[in-house]
Formats: sequence, C-alpha cells, structure tokens
Amino acid sequence: MEVYFLGTGTSQGIPIIGIDHPVAHSIDPRDKRLRTSVLVKWDEHTILIDCGPDFRQQMLTAGCSKLDAIFFTHEHADHIAGLDEIRPLTILHGSLPIYAQERVIKALERRYDYIFTKEDRYPGAPSVEEHSITSQDTIMIGKKTIIPIDVMHGPLPILGYRLGDLVYITDAKYITDEEVEKIKGCKVLIVNALRIKDHPTHFSLEESLAFIDKIKPEKAYLTHIAQDLGFHKDVENILPKDVYLAYDNLKITI
Repeated sequence: MEVYFLGTGTSQGIPIIGIDHPVAHSIDPRDKRLRTSVLVKWDEHTILIDCGPDFRQQMLTAGCSKLDAIFFTHEHADHIAGLDEIRPLTILHGSLPIYAQERVIKALERRYDYIFTKEDRYPGAPSVEEHSITSQDTIMIGKKTIIPIDVMHGPLPILGYRLGDLVYITDAKYITDEEVEKIKGCKVLIVNALRIKDHPTHFSLEESLAFIDKIKPEKAYLTHIAQDLGFHKDVENILPKDVYLAYDNLKITI
C-alpha cells in the first residue's frame, strides 16, 4: 500500500495570502503546503481522502487520473471545495462513489446542487454515487476494508479512517477511548499537528505527540500544518524517533 501526501497544510495553506510570515519566505519546498489530502493506493485501487480547493493542481502533480472513491472527513471548505474538479474523472470513468457522514452529504448537496440533482442535470456536471456512513460501518474497496473512526474536531463530529495497518486522522482535538481501540495496533499513523500553541479545535504539536505515544505506531507522520508550527527543518529536529513531519508530494509505502 502506498500513501501519497497531496497536501499537508491547514485551511489557508502555506504561504497565506497577504500574511508576511518568516515561513512564507522559506526556500525549502517542504515549507510550501497545499490543503491537506492524501491518495491511498493498493493493487489496482486508488482512493482519495478529502477533496479540497487544490485538488486539480494536486492530481496533475501526482499524475493521477482515476479514483475508485472519495472519502470525506468533514464538510469544511478545505476538505470539500475541489469536488467540481472531478468532472474529467467522471467523464472518463463514470460515476464516482463518495463516502461521508449524512450531515456532510447534505452539506455537499447544498453547495453542489447541480452535481446531486436527479432531474434537469447540467450537461457535463460531475456524476457521483453518495454513500452515507457512520463509525459503525465498514466499507470494502477491492479486498481492502476501510473502517471509519469517530473524531471530535472541537464540537464537530468528523471521521478518520483505518485501512489495514494505516490510520489517517486530521482536524482532531479529541478521540474517545472506544475509538482509540480501533486505532491501536496500526503500523503507520497520520495525524494532525497544527501549531505549537494550543488551539480549540485541532491538536497542538504537544497533543499530537502525546496521542502518538498513546497509540505507539511503528511510524507516525504529522499533517494539517500551519505556518506557526515553524520551519520544516527546525520542527523535524525536535521530533521523537520515528515521528516525521509530512510534506507535499511525500510518498510512503506500508
């Protein structure tokens, strides 16, 4: 199984329009971050987790032109705002399955009514097959079982996902002990680490590292990163063994 980090930035990406921050001037390409999303590939299958506003650019950079499904973590714009850009994929390959909580499906239907309408469809509109899921469900793509995980993004219930030895969690602030049991035993944990200072709806670096220590995966990768976390090279130097700061276009094999 291969994971391709399409983007590792927070909701505004790095650099941010109009904000003069030291990280914005970095010449290290790892300090340039598009909105957070990953491709996960195994056998002949490829899924996308979250489809943000940088989706078109990310897919072209990754050289990916076919998806088996999109799994959404939640409905915030940095995770859904690229949905219209699936048009060429559905023209080439037919309707694309999407998986999300019912609340998220309804939010997508409101924002992209022309995609979801069953009547008087606009010619060329993307075609999707929506699947409402909860943490009680399991989803099969090929021979791989995908297990949703309840995560609290501040007061908002969202989803993470487990695919075999991989767990992917973003925008977490709290995870119940019951859901932690679904995560334990994974070999690779991808989890958000927004910044050094505390935040009301996202793990700080300290909270993320504490969560990783609780799970004890073989390797962990930090994502959904704000410029206030600091320069990539400086953060890497303070991370524990087998914890890595992810960056855009990083590929890992599990």
